[in-house]
Amino acid sequence: MIKTVIFDLDGTLLNTLEDLKDATNFALSKFGYPERSLEEVRCFVGNGVKKLIERAVPDNCENVDECLCVFKKNYSENMCNHTAPYNGILKILSDLKSYGVKIGVVSNKFDSAVKDLCKKYFGDLVDVAIGQADDVPKKPAPDAVFKAMKELNAEKNSTVYVGDSDVDVETAKNANLTSIGVTWGFRSRKDLEGADFIIDNPCDIVNIVRSK
Repeated sequence: MIKTVIFDLDGTLLNTLEDLKDATNFALSKFGYPERSLEEVRCFVGNGVKKLIERAVPDNCENVDECLCVFKKNYSENMCNHTAPYNGILKILSDLKSYGVKIGVVSNKFDSAVKDLCKKYFGDLVDVAIGQADDVPKKPAPDAVFKAMKELNAEKNSTVYVGDSDVDVETAKNANLTSIGVTWGFRSRKDLEGADFIIDNPCDIVNIVRSK
């Protein structure tokens, strides 16, 4: 029986891409660097915001850390301009809670943003929200997932992990958890190969949880 579901955030629960692009381009413009398209930013995300900026700046850039600071400040102030839950997400979170399932979020986005976004969009539907911090390795390392499971008092054999990218599939494998890959996010179905389940509709998460 599945008692705990841990979700990725960006591209899984929330469509954050437009706000990520705007903050990235704001930071790039401050240093006179060329802006990036939405599709470029889509390819850059998934490994934390530092890696996003490293990929966005020109080669051999010496201002990565400064650019990252500008990005974080701007994003923190503007991260809800265009961001919204994907269609059906609020319902499936509510359904899972009604079945007594505990819900966690683990993201490579910086921790304060993860907590603020989860509080704003999901309120009490999310029990634990954990973002990237200096003392915890980023996904696909399983450490943050284990931290969430500890806070949720969750067992491996009754926990599933849900995400939209190859990083998430690898994270689930490293944590020895059943994985659900979702196709409505930032990556292609091909990137989700290796997941235990690949789904096209949020309601399928509830169906999988109830069937197990």
